[in-house]
Amino acid sequence: MATAAQTPPANDSTTRTWPGLTVLQSGEAEGPVAQVRNDRSLEIGPFVNWGTGLGDRDDFKFLWAGIQGGKVLTPVVHAGIFSGQFEFGANIMPLWQAYTPRPHEQTFSYPCATGTCYYVAPDGGGIYHGVSITPVILRWNFLAKSKRFQPWFQAAGGLIYTTHKFPPDQLVPHGVPGGTSVFNFSPQGGVGFHYFLRPRRSIDVGVNGVHISSASLGDRNPGVNASVQIQVGYTFWK
Repeated sequence: MATAAQTPPANDSTTRTWPGLTVLQSGEAEGPVAQVRNDRSLEIGPFVNWGTGLGDRDDFKFLWAGIQGGKVLTPVVHAGIFSGQFEFGANIMPLWQAYTPRPHEQTFSYPCATGTCYYVAPDGGGIYHGVSITPVILRWNFLAKSKRFQPWFQAAGGLIYTTHKFPPDQLVPHGVPGGTSVFNFSPQGGVGFHYFLRPRRSIDVGVNGVHISSASLGDRNPGVNASVQIQVGYTFWK
């Protein structure tokens, strides 16, 4: 016996609340976060970074800008509150600037036969220009229930080249303890989030703790032991 055609459930609507996104069986449209998570998407976009040194480098300021990219490599790994996906990324910064105190004379102490001796030497300073590349960014994207908000944390390592030795060099003859290096390394780690304005477009905010060190490539290795860097960018997802 023929039966009347069943009408689809009321929640089986084809209305798309997010243009260009698929509709789930429940009738609820996926959000942009779920879309890039399911697609294991590639991201790329520009960013700008402002930072300040800490401790004995709190008078150092930084301005960096460049392009960052990344690729989600894994499906969702379920691990309780740490559930999420692994992403590998990198960035390049054609603009790298550090603002340090102006060149000045500084008094230094050293042990000697009579106890402690002192000498006065010129110390470099001013604005330092360079470029930087961060070839390894290991990021964990947390599994988020939000349709727009995607938090993450990361660890990374980079290389910096400056046109003059950084940090500011004690202006002493080559080979005398005091010289630094034009090459520095930048191990770092931080947290942040993507906020999706629409599908495959997000504003990105991150806060990183960055250590800058020459690894003793110079005569000595004063470095910038700690700095806080705030990064803001805009990402295109593919």
